[in-house]
Amino acid sequence: MIWKLDHKTPVFLQLASHLRNEILAGKYAADEQIPSVRVLAAQASVNPNTMQKALLSLEEEGLLYTRGTLGRFVTSDVDALEGARERMKREAVQSMLSAIREMGITKEELIQYIQKEEVTL
Repeated sequence: MIWKLDHKTPVFLQLASHLRNEILAGKYAADEQIPSVRVLAAQASVNPNTMQKALLSLEEEGLLYTRGTLGRFVTSDVDALEGARERMKREAVQSMLSAIREMGITKEELIQYIQKEEVTL
């Protein structure tokens, strides 16, 4: 697992984003335990407190939950998972549109470009 961190965004947000992507991509199944804070911190080469903050933010989003002293687990709440997927999609599109606006590309030019491109998903 490669953790690519930059200096533009707070580290805990980058860690949370990385883990969110893994959860939503199905790396961890519903109700599956994720690695401990210390293991994840060692993998990412970050302070355990920073990783703890990232995991707490995922708990607040409803993607993780804690079972007492057993650790953290991925939610089985379909609504929470779908909500997170929708937020990620919306953020990706907004980021793309922001970059397009900065380049001065018009809506019509964008539509023409998309129509010319072969899109395979």
